Amino acid sequence: MADKIDQDLIKTDLYDAVNGEWLKTATIPGDHSTTGGFTDLSDGIEKTLMADFKDLLAGKLTPENDEMNEFKKFYELVSDFDKREKDGSAPLKPYLDRIEALNNYQDLSDQLADWILAGLPTPFSLDIDSDMKDSTKYALFASGPRLFLPDKTYYEKDNQAAKQLMPVLEKMMTQLFEQAGYDTSKAKTIIEQATAFDKLIAPHVKSAEEGADYSKMYNPRTLDQIADSTDKLDLRTAITTLVHGTPEKIIATEPAFFDALGDLLTDDHFQMMKSWLLFKTVMGLSSYLTDEQRQTSTIYGRAMSGRKEARSQEKAAYDLATGTFDQVVGDYYGRKYFGEAAKQDVHDMVVKMVNVYKKRLANNTWLGKATREKAILKLDKLGIQVGYPDKIDPLYSKFKVTTASEGGSVLSNLMAFTRIRNEDDFARWNQPVDRSRWEMSASTVNAYFHPFYNIIVFPAAILQAPFYSLKQSSSENFGGIGAVIAHEISHAFDNNGSLFDENGSLNNWWTKEDNEHFHELAENMVKEFDGLPYAGQKVNGKLTVSENIADGGGLSCALEAAKGEPDVDLNAFFLNWAKIWRQKATPEREQLLLSIDVHAPAKLRANVQVQNLDDFFSTFNVQPGDKMYKAPKDRVKIW
Repeated sequence: MADKIDQDLIKTDLYDAVNGEWLKTATIPGDHSTTGGFTDLSDGIEKTLMADFKDLLAGKLTPENDEMNEFKKFYELVSDFDKREKDGSAPLKPYLDRIEALNNYQDLSDQLADWILAGLPTPFSLDIDSDMKDSTKYALFASGPRLFLPDKTYYEKDNQAAKQLMPVLEKMMTQLFEQAGYDTSKAKTIIEQATAFDKLIAPHVKSAEEGADYSKMYNPRTLDQIADSTDKLDLRTAITTLVHGTPEKIIATEPAFFDALGDLLTDDHFQMMKSWLLFKTVMGLSSYLTDEQRQTSTIYGRAMSGRKEARSQEKAAYDLATGTFDQVVGDYYGRKYFGEAAKQDVHDMVVKMVNVYKKRLANNTWLGKATREKAILKLDKLGIQVGYPDKIDPLYSKFKVTTASEGGSVLSNLMAFTRIRNEDDFARWNQPVDRSRWEMSASTVNAYFHPFYNIIVFPAAILQAPFYSLKQSSSENFGGIGAVIAHEISHAFDNNGSLFDENGSLNNWWTKEDNEHFHELAENMVKEFDGLPYAGQKVNGKLTVSENIADGGGLSCALEAAKGEPDVDLNAFFLNWAKIWRQKATPEREQLLLSIDVHAPAKLRANVQVQNLDDFFSTFNVQPGDKMYKAPKDRVKIW
C-alpha cells in the first residue's frame, strides 16, 4: 500500500494523498448520495444478500428457522408489485379515515393509547429506554415530535436551505395526497395547515446541537406534571394504559416542549393539528403502496441528500423486507458470512484494545487516582458484543405474515408489526434492563457504544477490508478496525459517555478538579474543529465534539496497540486510517450533515486527528511550513 502513495503529498493532505486518485474516477450511483468506504461495504452486502434471497424466494434456499420463513413470506408480499398496483391506496384508507373521523381533541383522547400502539402520529413522543439514573430498569421517556424539516434551525428566518426544501416538500405532499384520493384544493389546505402547526412546534424542540448534549436529557417529571401539560388530551390514562402501571417519574428529554404543549393544543389549533396528523401519515406510509406512490414519496428525501433517482423496485423491496426483519437477516448474514472463528478473533482484538486503554488510564498524568480507578472499573464492566447476537430477538417470533391470499397487504402487515413492536416496547417499562439486546443488525456497516448500558457493539458487516482482514497486516488492521474499536471504547469517556458510571447510570464519578480539566481539554477539541470550512459551510465544533473526542482517543489507542506488535508499520497504519474515510458525497448531503450530524466530515476526520499525534509527524517527516504540520502546543490530546 505504502509504495503507491506520494509521500510528499501526505505532508500537504493525507486524505488526498491516499484517496485522490480514487476520488477522480469515483462516481456516485444515481440512487445513492455517497460512495466509498462504508457505502461500498453496504453495497457489497446488499448484492450478496439479494442473490441469496432470490434463491430463497425461488425455493433453492430453505429457511433455517421460523423467523426466516416469515421473512420469506413478507419478501414475497413486498415483491408482488402487481398486487401492490391493484391495491392502490386502499390499504392506506383505514388510517386516513380514522384521522378524518376526529372532530375534536376528545375524539383523539378517547382512543389515545390504542392510537399510539397502532403507530399513528401524535403531537408528542413516548418511548422506553434504560432509566438514566438507574440503569437496571427501563423507564418511560417523553419528548417532542419530529419536525418536517431536518432540524429546528431550518425554521429560523432567512434559512436558505429551508427556502429550497419547503417548496419541494409541499409539491411532493400535494402529489401524495392526490394519489391517496384527495382533490387538489383539499390537499393544499391540509398542507398549509400542517406546515403552520409544524412551525408552531419548532421553537420548543431541541436542535441537533442541543440534543447532542446528554447532560441536559435527564429532566424527570411526575405523571401529574406531564398529564397537566395539556387539558385537551388525557395523557394520564394513555400512559397508564400503555405501560400497565403508574410511573412515578417520566424522563422529559425536551422539557420546554411540555411547558409549551398547552399553548400548542388549543381549540383554535385543532384543525391544524388534525391536518398535521394526516400529513405525517401520508408522508410516512405512501412508500408502501404502488410504485408511483413509492417513487413520489422519495422526492423530498432525494432533494435533501442529492440522490438523483429513487431506488429500483427490486432494491426497494429488498430494503423494506430486510429493514422490517433486520435482526433475522442479521442472524443469517452473521452466521453464514462471518462465523464463530472471526467472531472470536475480533473479540480478542476488542479485549486487546480495552487493555491498551486500561494501561493508558493507569499511566494518565492529568487524572487523579480516584477518577482513574473508576474509569478502569468502567472498562472492566464494559459489555462487548461482536458479530451477531447469540439468538434472534424473541420479538420476531411474534411477526406472523398475513399473505396476499389471506387478504394481507404490505401496509396491513407493517402496521401489525408496528403494533407488536410498540406493545413489546411499552411492556418493558419498569422491567429489568436486558443488556444483551442488540439495537443494530449484524448486516449493518457500523458500530456503537451505548452509554446507558455501558456496552460496545461491532456488527459482522463492518468487520471486513479495509477495516479488518486476516490478509491485512496488523498495522493496517489497527489503523482500520482497531481505531473503530477504540473509538467506541473512547465514547465511554467522551463529554457524554463520561457522565455515566460503570453500570450505565447517570452519576458523577469524577472529582471536581478532574472534571474541570476534562472540560478544558474537551473545549480544545471543540475549538480544533469549530469553523473549519467545508462544502461551502463551516463545521460546528459543539455538535461534533463527542465524536471528535472518540476519534482522537480511538486513533491514539490504536496507534499504541499497533506499536506493540512485532510487525509494526506506522506508514501502513496511517494510510489505512485515511483509506477507511474514503468518501464522495453529493453537495446536498454534505451540507445537510453539517447541520445535523454529530460526526465531522469524513475528510476532516482523517486529516485533523492525525495532526494531534506526534508519531504522524515523525513517520512522514512533516515539518513546520508543511500544510499538515501542527505545532506541538496546538495538538489536542485527551485520551
